[in-house]
Amino acid sequence: MTELEKGATVAVVDKTLNTIDRWWRTANYLSVGQIYLLNNPLLREQLTRDHVKPRLLGHWGTTPGLTFLYAHLNRAIAERNQSTIYLTGPGHGGPGLVAASYLDGTYSETYSDITEDEQGIQKLFKQFSFPGGIPSHVAPETPGSIHEGGELGYALSHAYGAAFDNPDLLVAAVVGDGEAETGPLATSWHSNKFVNPTQDGTVLPILHLNGYKIANPTVLDRISHEELEALMIGYGHKPYFFEGGYDESEDILSVHRRFAELLDEVLDEIDAIKKRAAEGDTDRPMWPMIVFRTPKGWTGPAEIDGKKTTGSWRAHQVPLANARDTEEHLNDLRAWLESYKPEELFDESGRIAEDIRSLTPPQDLRMSANPHANGGLLLKELRLPAIEDFAIDVPVPASGMTEAPRVLGQYLTEVIRRNPDNFRIFGPDETASNRLQAVFDITDKQWNAEFLGPEVDEHMARAGRVMEMLSEHQCQGWLEGYLLTGRHGLMSSYEAFIHIVDSMFNQHAKWLKVTNHIPWRRPIASLNYLLSSHVWRQDHNGFSHQDPGFIDHVVNKKAEVVRVYLPADANTLLSTYEHCLKSKQYVNVVVAGKQPAPNFLTMDQAKAHCERGLGIWEWAGTEVAGEEPDVVLAAAGDVPTLEVLAAADILRRELPDLKVRVVNVVDLMRLQDEKEHPHGLPDRDFDTIFTQNRPVIFAYHGYPWLIHRLTYRRNGHDNIHVRGYKEEGTTTTPFDMVMLNDLDRFHLVIDVIDQVPSLGAKYAGLRQKMQDARIRAREYTRINGEDIPEVRDWVWPDAANQADSGSVDATLSTGGDNE
Repeated sequence: MTELEKGATVAVVDKTLNTIDRWWRTANYLSVGQIYLLNNPLLREQLTRDHVKPRLLGHWGTTPGLTFLYAHLNRAIAERNQSTIYLTGPGHGGPGLVAASYLDGTYSETYSDITEDEQGIQKLFKQFSFPGGIPSHVAPETPGSIHEGGELGYALSHAYGAAFDNPDLLVAAVVGDGEAETGPLATSWHSNKFVNPTQDGTVLPILHLNGYKIANPTVLDRISHEELEALMIGYGHKPYFFEGGYDESEDILSVHRRFAELLDEVLDEIDAIKKRAAEGDTDRPMWPMIVFRTPKGWTGPAEIDGKKTTGSWRAHQVPLANARDTEEHLNDLRAWLESYKPEELFDESGRIAEDIRSLTPPQDLRMSANPHANGGLLLKELRLPAIEDFAIDVPVPASGMTEAPRVLGQYLTEVIRRNPDNFRIFGPDETASNRLQAVFDITDKQWNAEFLGPEVDEHMARAGRVMEMLSEHQCQGWLEGYLLTGRHGLMSSYEAFIHIVDSMFNQHAKWLKVTNHIPWRRPIASLNYLLSSHVWRQDHNGFSHQDPGFIDHVVNKKAEVVRVYLPADANTLLSTYEHCLKSKQYVNVVVAGKQPAPNFLTMDQAKAHCERGLGIWEWAGTEVAGEEPDVVLAAAGDVPTLEVLAAADILRRELPDLKVRVVNVVDLMRLQDEKEHPHGLPDRDFDTIFTQNRPVIFAYHGYPWLIHRLTYRRNGHDNIHVRGYKEEGTTTTPFDMVMLNDLDRFHLVIDVIDQVPSLGAKYAGLRQKMQDARIRAREYTRINGEDIPEVRDWVWPDAANQADSGSVDATLSTGGDNE
């Protein structure tokens, strides 16, 4: 290369760096304007207090770092033709990402009233954190966002979920140093052990050290360089360090040049890792990450009222919180805005200068327009097998014994086979424990840390459809990222410990609720839970593992988003889960015990029952056609259903003239009024099934007051008497567990005697007999360590008769552990 050629190359680079800086200044100006300005968006008039918003809301401190990174990624994306999405853990940097999408042109394409001129900028500014406008976070309304960051801790887990099965995608994930102090984020650094370089995309973590949270310094900013480097290496990353904005003598183009060179080095290393993997290298790479240290509130006022602002916690939210109150503060704001030289950035009409716009990558390569950040655009329907192929034969109701999730596992095996790059199962070390292990016939658990050999590390491989890490946070975050970028999956967990992700569920449910009303957001696959190892069967784990309250938490969310299902047997579980896997824009909670349980319905009956959501099981009751029942026995959940049927059996024998109706509920939301939930039953239908004036003894899987909450508007609500979990638990036998909470068959019979007016004192002897049965059953467990035979071996009479004839197949009954 000649000296002239060298000079020409440097000139081109300098021109690009100058464009990057001008883009960054524009983004920062647009960000500050969103926080402060109501009018006069380009300072074409003398700034007055009336131009400033009366309520100043938002966050400035993290924003300039986010826009700096965005500008440099734009340059690299365009040069490398690299599909990239941008996740910002510090979601408070909302104004920066709105500004970036406006600079990309995406914002005006998405919201036609936000035009690319002075009037459009004025609307852009006014709407931010303003009544009827947009939130201050990187919210669903922000093009290019799949991570709001309102609650901190999930940037990396979402990023890795987005990268799975997206081999050509780069996910730039900015981790705020405050966010880095959360437990989920600290754990999520380990996600790099679950990435396959050939099958999956790449996550580039960028730890943004600006030194402060709301009012305190951050831990990772106040440890030595050596300690931080050792920490990141210990997590399995190769850290690259960058510091900018602290040396006032350094020219800003030099800062940009240093970062551009570092970013190119990092991206080259990622390309080299991917190339080596494609050539057969199976060693786990040390994936690069960037430690990006810049001042909090970079480019903002150095001091306000004589107190250090930039580079301190005072820059976190709104540094000039009272910009309207004094002339001095108004002048501070004017000087701050003018420091970006808006007259150099916008033309007479308010359109962004063409050289600045030239930094924007083309079309779908724009991070704000990447289809992966609007996953419904890429969503493909799952290819599902027929559930009939996996149905359990049920010659008579309540025959045979089956572990329902084991049957579901066989179905999911075929789902995986038909969808090898579009469906994954996530769970915290519990796939086999929750009886889904049939999936290992066709896939493995993805694992890219060290292997000890197949005799120890069973069902583990560099690539697989099952993702297990003993962190509910990571599994939830991975699944959310996977769904938000247009794929399908489910999460299996012990019922009690799904509470660990209560808050993550909240955020995802809120995201779905908001995106339901954003026309350009396309529907994504539902987030599906399978909660097993539930409250009623914790035979050796005991009280610590007994909590069915996640359902209560879920039904707090908007009815348009949440669904709760309690299938009573294997066939209803299959039918329920087929529906869930087909659905979009919901959170589906399915609770199904993993222990052997009777099979109640044929597949045809199960499908009809699930379609109705609840229904009368005529074979189980003793009501007379054309007459109202004397009592309704209702159940929701597998164990409650078993106890209701056993109670119905006792009543059939002891009170043969009593007209008993048995109702089973699989879709819990059917209990609500139709005005409260889309699945709610009309009052007429509810009254027909439950009656308006007959007692209803309702055996429920969870906390009993939820049933009252769902049915309080119903005509016969005062007649509904609910038995459920009352926070009474221990390590004990299955039947003793239901007796502890008065959900057992004997107590249900007592409830019938107490609530049916025609019984009462006339059947005091039967009532006492039931009390004695409870005492006898309790004593038997204390002596023998197992349930009394008449309970342990109970089967529905028709099934018993069929079994005597030798024709009942007790399929898939394995006993089993209770991990």
